[in-house]
Amino acid sequence: MEENEVHAENQNEQLDHLQQLRESWASLPSEARQEAFHALSREDAEELYLTLTAVDQFELIHELTPLQKRSWIRLLAPDDAADLIQEFPHEERAQMLALLDLVTMREVVALLAYAEDDAGGLMNPRFIRLRPDVSVEVAIRYIRAQAKAKVETIHYVYVLDHEQKLLGALSFRDLLLAPPDGTVSEIMKTDLITLPEDMDQEEVARQFSNSILSALPVVDSENRMKGIVTVDDVAEVIEEEATEDMHKLGGSEALDEPYLQISLLDMIRKRAGWLVILFVGEMLTATAMGYFHAEIERAVVLALFIPLIISSGGNSGSQATSLIIRSLALREVRLRDWWRVLRRELMVGISLGAILGVIGLIRILIWPNRETLYGEHYQRIGVTVAASLIGVVLWGSLAGSMLPFMLRRLGFDPATASAPFVATLVDVTGLVIYFSLASLILGGVLL
Repeated sequence: MEENEVHAENQNEQLDHLQQLRESWASLPSEARQEAFHALSREDAEELYLTLTAVDQFELIHELTPLQKRSWIRLLAPDDAADLIQEFPHEERAQMLALLDLVTMREVVALLAYAEDDAGGLMNPRFIRLRPDVSVEVAIRYIRAQAKAKVETIHYVYVLDHEQKLLGALSFRDLLLAPPDGTVSEIMKTDLITLPEDMDQEEVARQFSNSILSALPVVDSENRMKGIVTVDDVAEVIEEEATEDMHKLGGSEALDEPYLQISLLDMIRKRAGWLVILFVGEMLTATAMGYFHAEIERAVVLALFIPLIISSGGNSGSQATSLIIRSLALREVRLRDWWRVLRRELMVGISLGAILGVIGLIRILIWPNRETLYGEHYQRIGVTVAASLIGVVLWGSLAGSMLPFMLRRLGFDPATASAPFVATLVDVTGLVIYFSLASLILGGVLL
């Protein structure tokens, strides 16, 4: 009894250790990962290995002997093995393919012919297939036998003709509930969601978001079934795409690697490009201020509100561009909706600008020592700031909302309309709006 309790306690400790290792994996340096992985029992190491990304799997096995590599790569399904092999240098990929059994090697070679970010590159070629004229009883026996093989899922069965064209699909539950003497063609569903083999991974993820299924079939142009994509494959895609968009929204290239694993040189290279572009853009702000230097000299008080004005415009632009980029990604809005968005942002921009303008005006009018600080014409100064806030926030909202549409129309990723880029654009134009309104309102008084 005591031995059983000790054994159970040891198992719990191992499970806790494995769970902690999974949670801390991304933050561990390479050497610590290697050490922790090879300290695990073979069973725990396999369990961890199968949950890792292809990049992490490559890191763990690329320096092992061919015999050791063989034992690890053969654990993987064909689609996962293809992802891993793509992490190796081109000159080593043939050697890695040779470590697979003949059937898997043929499947992996076929998968490697597809682009990595297409449905064909995501799919697993192993699935359960049936003929339409097979009886339900025979089909169940066949599935039981196939379940012992390395198929991706047994939840769904796909019905193909002799040319491998997809005719229909059904769930294992459908088979169990059907009369034994019935045929597969009588109970299969023919209204299917299919994925073209060249469909982009973002569109694949979108198809899953509109479906309750855990796997979708991949077909070629002649409706021949090539494999299946499962929801766990798509979960990785969604995470990758979301991460890439977040990096771009922050004004950086996508890192493509975990933060602590990417080299310092690559980190600098990916961040420097956009930073230089934004810096050059901000230099136009100094040019704009130089253009209005006479106004600033005559009314130095105007300079006090420059940070307030341009930051408000930048913030409104960043809000708008983030909302529209996400809406485009979720297909809540489409290119043809640009006019509706423009009208909506026009009203939103005026309203938000008015709210900030009123706050700014009140702040100036009730501030102690306002005449000493802002001069005897502080009321006009307050009106200038309020009007400028309305104009700049309105411009920020319009620019931030329209720029993603323009980029999408030109074939670029809307995420490149990053918040810092929009903020820089609005900074420059915001100064022009501010001093133009100041010249209009304060002309003949201070200017």
